[in-house]
Amino acid sequence: MGNELKKQLTELEGAIDEAQQVSDSLKRKPGGGSKLSRSETVTVRLDPKLRYLAELASRKQRRTVSSFIEWAIEDSLNRIIIYDGTGHNGDDDLSIADQSSALWDVDEPDRFVKLASRYQELLTHDEQILWKLIRENGWLWRGNYNKSDEWAWTPHVNNIIFERLRDKWALFKAVADGTAEKDVLPSWEKSNPDTIPF
Repeated sequence: MGNELKKQLTELEGAIDEAQQVSDSLKRKPGGGSKLSRSETVTVRLDPKLRYLAELASRKQRRTVSSFIEWAIEDSLNRIIIYDGTGHNGDDDLSIADQSSALWDVDEPDRFVKLASRYQELLTHDEQILWKLIRENGWLWRGNYNKSDEWAWTPHVNNIIFERLRDKWALFKAVADGTAEKDVLPSWEKSNPDTIPF
């Protein structure tokens, strides 16, 4: 009986090792998971009463609790006003849901500029530093030489050269968080080279 038990134990250990190898290979597999949608896991703390009521609501809608919470967040975005309009000439209030297509982009630098150029008041202190660096760097912006022959631009979302920002995004972030000096940022011709006397 002892030998039989040892044999079963050895087989079990082999099966566990094989399962671990399969698990490890799945973790390393690039591009795993759904191709349709990438979602992020967020930990949410709910007090017991709210958790219970969310479970009841999810049952009523025949959803999982996580699906119900996702739906509830989406639904609330229609009620959170990001822009207070005047009510005149089509200048109406806008919710976050109304602005979702104007604010979302798959690229982080693009998302950041879209938010910063429209709703600067929503930026954190660190993001304000980053936005100031971007706004003040003429290499990133379409513009022209003014009457004083100096490069001038308006920091508006339609004027930024997104390809350049994407290319140097890590540098701008490093300068903003203090891990790099400003002199690593790209420079530009501040004075019109066509009018500089030789």
